[in-house]
Amino acid sequence: MAAKRVLGIATVLVLTAGVSACSGGDDGGDGKKDGAKGASSTKGASESQVVRAAHEKTTAADSAKMALATEATAAGKTVTVRGTGVMDLEDGASTMTMTSQGQKIEQRVLDGVVYQKAPAEQRAQLDLPKGKTWMKIDPAKLNGAGGQVNDPAESFGYTKGVSDRDVTKVGTETVDGTRTTHYRVKVAVKDLAKGDRAKADQLEKQLGTSTLPLEMWIDDEGRLRQETIKLTLKPQAGGGQKDQTVTSTTTLKFSDFGTEADVEAPPAADTVDVTKKLADASQAGGTA
Repeated sequence: MAAKRVLGIATVLVLTAGVSACSGGDDGGDGKKDGAKGASSTKGASESQVVRAAHEKTTAADSAKMALATEATAAGKTVTVRGTGVMDLEDGASTMTMTSQGQKIEQRVLDGVVYQKAPAEQRAQLDLPKGKTWMKIDPAKLNGAGGQVNDPAESFGYTKGVSDRDVTKVGTETVDGTRTTHYRVKVAVKDLAKGDRAKADQLEKQLGTSTLPLEMWIDDEGRLRQETIKLTLKPQAGGGQKDQTVTSTTTLKFSDFGTEADVEAPPAADTVDVTKKLADASQAGGTA
């Protein structure tokens, strides 16, 4: 049961993927306007210059459709998540419908805060108050790496500081009919801590590495089309999570740039903040 709870919590954390503005589109849905400018400005650029510029080129557009695929494993149990939705690429607001283990989960993100309407079974496990169908989760307040490292959209933002030694060009590949260049990027864990040395040390211990592996597929116009991140999150010392290391692989795709993205928070009367409950349960190894 403890393993199941840990994996359930890990899945919720993984579902926060896409909460930050990370890539973008244009005003016509086919990338021609912004794409023309992007293509000319990246011609002759080095691999690291292309990767650094991708953040600005993709976030410069208004919105895009997105698709998410995640697989998380803990204590021999695996949970998969598939989702589709839209994102406002300037402020990171998004809405997505996901399926996991045959159940549907609705998710909205506004100002970095995640709202999830989970299946009744999960709501019962979290002992939500009667009548509350939406969970509010603030990733910034979650313990450890859960609110940051499992978010590939946020990690993409940290590619702005990579150097030539951090980027490897893998080759040219086609992603959903679009020609892209595949890059393998090393992102420094300390950058995710935003100057907090203690937090950086904690993240590095939990990940067991000082850099994160990030796979990026960038189109000819300099925009991100696909991103994959693989993580291994080790139990925190004293957390009671022996042998419950969580591994996850998350792939995020963007298409149809310029798609309308109108996101609103769910009604306050239907919403309850479960951030502290998730953080406490994660810290206690899912026994809370």
